[in-house]
Amino acid sequence: MSETLAGTAEYTLEVNRSRFVALAMPVHDVDQAVGILRAHRIADAHHNAWAWRIGNAYRFNDDGEVGGTAGRPILAAIDGQGLDRVVVRVARWFGGIRLGTGGLVRAYGGCATECLRNAPRQPIVARVTVPVLLDFAQEQPVRNALPGLGAVLAGQTYREDGLLLELSVAADAAGRLRAALTDLCRGRLRFPDSTPQS
Repeated sequence: MSETLAGTAEYTLEVNRSRFVALAMPVHDVDQAVGILRAHRIADAHHNAWAWRIGNAYRFNDDGEVGGTAGRPILAAIDGQGLDRVVVRVARWFGGIRLGTGGLVRAYGGCATECLRNAPRQPIVARVTVPVLLDFAQEQPVRNALPGLGAVLAGQTYREDGLLLELSVAADAAGRLRAALTDLCRGRLRFPDSTPQS
């Protein structure tokens, strides 16, 4: 089973007076990764190199460092730790001593690796979307029941024949969710086809 981070992790490394600060966070999709990188760019750092992996998709950026010396080693750290759905940014403040290409690779990769090695992890749980079509009068009781059933509202559509809720839940809990909602609504609801999430 794949793992991601359970929360934010940071790590600081000093190499020949250059300071490297890694920040690692879990992400669900590319838009979230891009948003995190924008929000956590450190303006006074000389470089903000980064990498992310989400399933088979990945990107990395050297942010002005010699090509291949920053972003790629950060991505290698993510892959080396066996993590998925993770973004890592390593900011660098130049200390006046050049590290050379090998030194940069070791510093960026090492800082990212240590950050990820010490970070709390959690398994990636496969989720499905369970569509539920119900009467408008049942909306509030169903919404109130969702937290206790481990489900979150992913979307809703008001239609002539009722309210269509799209509920996101762990794949292995979908059957329990259907049974609980059927009991709650006394069978007065329908379940169109469920769809897997990435």
